[in-house]
Amino acid sequence: MNSVPTDLDRPALIVIDVQSGFDDSEFWGPRDNPLCESNIAVLLRLWRSKAWPIVFVRHDSENPQSPLSPTGAGHSFKKILDGTPDLLISKRVNSSFYGTPDLDAWLRGEGIDQVVICGITTNHCCETTARMAGNLGYDTFFVIDATHTFDRMGPDGTTVPAATLSTITATNLHGEFATVVTTEDFLTD
Repeated sequence: MNSVPTDLDRPALIVIDVQSGFDDSEFWGPRDNPLCESNIAVLLRLWRSKAWPIVFVRHDSENPQSPLSPTGAGHSFKKILDGTPDLLISKRVNSSFYGTPDLDAWLRGEGIDQVVICGITTNHCCETTARMAGNLGYDTFFVIDATHTFDRMGPDGTTVPAATLSTITATNLHGEFATVVTTEDFLTD
């Protein structure tokens, strides 16, 4: 796809909303990219091998019926998110930059200006976080094959397949807010 610069300087891996509640297909519907979680696991191993910073983001849904409600079992992280992150953010909205603690303040305090985004869902929390990261001046990489999303119904009642939504997200972000890459792009630097 695209090449990752060889001069990465301690980029933060931002792993967004990889929570077991997203496994509830009755609630969310059909998804794309069955390799998402395994690609996230590859990225986590790479980041740990290089001692680069890792951020976990968790969505605390205010909807008590949501599988991501803090009172439900689906609120927990999936098993692939093992170990302790350098920063854990809780949020109630799409952007990881509007969570607690403050992601932007932490990144700047750590002297980090490169971020790599992966997680769930591609076109909601991941895309929103990437757009904000780009607008805030971070050198942003969006690992498209380490994200997934679900089919969505458009305002006209037409179902848009998850894979199409992922392609649209990649198109919206690339060259404007982020560089869209694959997991493999990080393994061939």
